[in-house]
Amino acid sequence: MKVEEIKKLLSGFTLFRDLNDYELTKITDIAIVRDWKKHSHVFLQGDPLENVYFIFDGKIKIYKSDVSGKEQIVAIMKKGDMFPHVGFFRKGDYPAYSEVLEPSTLIAIPISKFEHVLIENPELSIKVFKVLGEKIVDLQNRLEEQILNNTYEQIVKLLIRLAKSHGKKQDDGTILLKSEFTNKDLANMIGTTRETISRTLTKMKKDDLIEVDEDGNMIIDIEILMEEIHLI
Repeated sequence: MKVEEIKKLLSGFTLFRDLNDYELTKITDIAIVRDWKKHSHVFLQGDPLENVYFIFDGKIKIYKSDVSGKEQIVAIMKKGDMFPHVGFFRKGDYPAYSEVLEPSTLIAIPISKFEHVLIENPELSIKVFKVLGEKIVDLQNRLEEQILNNTYEQIVKLLIRLAKSHGKKQDDGTILLKSEFTNKDLANMIGTTRETISRTLTKMKKDDLIEVDEDGNMIIDIEILMEEIHLI
């Protein structure tokens, strides 16, 4: 891929959007573009931490695995996202696995080289800190949900979060959340069981809190789910 093409790809990411041509060229010079096949892994938990990745196209699952092999999904990353956030200003190993959920095009930036660019471009460093701050707030909110909310509330809040980040808004204001997440996936996101997810979703459909179309996609009204949380 030509330099100008990579530069154009990078300019679409929030982190690089306001960089001038000179600054963007500095990033482009160290960037590597690569396509990844479905079900491949970008890195494994425990691998040496070497690159930060930016998703130009596709979807990546970030998850941890304990000694018994139990999976805990940390995040589902999509186009426009970068991962891992802990890659900046940190030495060591990757703290999680990253599995390619669908054919993806990723832009890899070596951390050691990127840190030199940040030192030379203080404004970019500020943007990085802002992105990291937003991620920290998200993780704090999710931790708070697990500590303060029961399983039902966690599931409702998970659906709201997924609708906002992965759903498609419909003309009537509802959000279509495609059936790309299995009940097992949903369970692994909040540390519960697939059976609990299944029972809860069945109850929510019966109570008209969510709808499911013939293709298995969820139709979600965030306001209705927000009201449900407030009534609990």
